[in-house]
Amino acid sequence: MTATGEAGGRPVTSAVATKSGGEAAGRHSTIASFGTSHGVLCVGGVPLGLLAERVGETPFFAYDRQLLAARVARLRSALPASVELSYAIKANPMPAVIHHLSGLVDAFDVASGLELRAALDTTMPPAQVSFAGPGKSLAELRQAVAAGVTVELESPAEARRLAAIGEELAIRPRAAIRVNPDFAIKGSGMRMGGGPQQFGVDAEDVPQLLKSLAETDVEVLGFHVFAGSQNLHADVLAQAQRETVDLVLRLAPAAPAPIRYLNLGGGFGIPYYEKDAPLDLEAVGAALGGLIAERIEPGLPGARVVIELGRYIVGECGVYVTRIVDRKHSRGRVFLVTDGGLHHQLAASGNFGQVVRRNYPVALGTKMDAESTETVSVVGKLCTPLDLLADRVQLPPAEVGDLVVIFQAGAYGRSASPEAFLSHPPAPEVLV
Repeated sequence: MTATGEAGGRPVTSAVATKSGGEAAGRHSTIASFGTSHGVLCVGGVPLGLLAERVGETPFFAYDRQLLAARVARLRSALPASVELSYAIKANPMPAVIHHLSGLVDAFDVASGLELRAALDTTMPPAQVSFAGPGKSLAELRQAVAAGVTVELESPAEARRLAAIGEELAIRPRAAIRVNPDFAIKGSGMRMGGGPQQFGVDAEDVPQLLKSLAETDVEVLGFHVFAGSQNLHADVLAQAQRETVDLVLRLAPAAPAPIRYLNLGGGFGIPYYEKDAPLDLEAVGAALGGLIAERIEPGLPGARVVIELGRYIVGECGVYVTRIVDRKHSRGRVFLVTDGGLHHQLAASGNFGQVVRRNYPVALGTKMDAESTETVSVVGKLCTPLDLLADRVQLPPAEVGDLVVIFQAGAYGRSASPEAFLSHPPAPEVLV
């Protein structure tokens, strides 16, 4: 099976790994979007072999700045013009990526003090930075108050700590309440709301928290509601946004001031596996446009409407590149042993939330125009059977020295992996 792209003004064809049995494992536009030149994958227009020489070592992560810009532009074209785009830095906290996106998106969301410092190092105004996550330390809350970012409160105790810090520093804290909704949304890869949660304040407890905050000098801007992540169903996302707005409209009268901030969360998914269909972004945008016109503008006039995305912005814009160091046969199976592994790219190994292990799209980056004729398993160098990057996929005949590319590696890659496991070196990251 092939995927087509464009490089240097000419059409190109690239071989995509297929599962044993012939079903395509890369039924995405992702592979084609990178393009190839003379059968070699290009990242940021640079052929992969040359890029590996430029980095100086393998394995490594590479992110394509042109694809990042195109991704944000696609979101702008599909979503209502009044919607602000916030990048969730936790998806990929590489400083160069953050700096690049600071000129493309409207806001940042951070989930730690280090992420906050990274955000403040960019041109993004502090007032356009939000800080979410349970268990914020006192030091992190002091950072946030001093910087003037919006703290998304996860509990009444955190609200009390924030108010006390504001009094001590003689700065009025900016805050929003993260709400654990009283509804659950099906179809998400990870549920972040509904039922008992460590995230946010239960919806039924929000009015009392608002009443308590009204007695402090905390500036309450609005609400953040995030029901779930990695959703590929436009109708489900539209339903989540409708129910979120209905919930906020019920809560808004208890707020001490008019609502100026409404973070609808994100949850936009990307296709990782062979049967995944890409999210219909235009359908999401159309539904959101109707919701803004019919409910948000009349009920919450003047509120900033924010969509917070991480994976959807960066996920398909990055690759993990690892070199084959051994080729071995074991009782009828072929294993391609690489110099990488799950310590860099845990998600591709199937150990980051998968119930049933499935392969990410994979290819031989220097043999993109070759026919896939053999079934192999791509493994890393760690002493554990969990270190499996691709199981029984069809690839072109591979040799020691060839470069294996794992796609969909732009989000939750190196930073979400057990990098210190077995004490191998970290993988460099480059923005091309």
